[in-house]
Amino acid sequence: MEGRQLHRPRTAADVRDVLKMAIKGFLAEDEALRLYELAREASLLGPCLEIGSYCGKSTAFLGLGCRDSGGRLYSIDHHRGSEEQQPGQAYFDPELFESRKNRIDTLPFLLRTIKILDLTDTVLPLVGRSEDIASFWKKPLSLVFIDGSHSFAAALADYDGWASRLLPGGYLLIHDIFLDPLKGGQAPRCIYEMALASGLFQARPMVNTLGILQRSLPGEIPETTDRGKPATGIA
Repeated sequence: MEGRQLHRPRTAADVRDVLKMAIKGFLAEDEALRLYELAREASLLGPCLEIGSYCGKSTAFLGLGCRDSGGRLYSIDHHRGSEEQQPGQAYFDPELFESRKNRIDTLPFLLRTIKILDLTDTVLPLVGRSEDIASFWKKPLSLVFIDGSHSFAAALADYDGWASRLLPGGYLLIHDIFLDPLKGGQAPRCIYEMALASGLFQARPMVNTLGILQRSLPGEIPETTDRGKPATGIA
């Protein structure tokens, strides 16, 4: 594409090399490779966006995919940690606790990841709540990766705020979808099923716990959803 600096596609071995950096986060190898592939493809169409960057593990692979296609990644997080990452909770990490602020602060870790991987010109961190940023967002997106708080209210806000921003053919990615409730929370699965029920998305093969949906092209959208509502917006 004219005006873009394209790089060679990365291999599974390249992905494993980045995983060896031990960036804090929760992402399987096969999910990491798929994030890279989808970001590289989608960013040719427009900018990509992730919700829930944490310390930058998913940011690394989405960012590399965008960089290799000459694209842009917007990375949203309030950087105060989710509910289960607070002191006394199951996923609390004392290294992320900033005593001077008396709270979790993951932003320095994200910025370090971006710098180490030379993604400064590709990844733009946006510090704030997803729903607040969505309220004034205007730019159409080619990919949205939802991996923020897994409470139902937060997941629904992420879905409502961002799914409608996708360009036709763009990807909606939802992390941590567990078919067995004993293995994980069900909020990501709920918004995945809502997206399918809207009639605006087509399911693509899942990778581990990564749900992959593609925004339908105009001619592929049904006149009504399976709930009998017009398919004119995200249901």
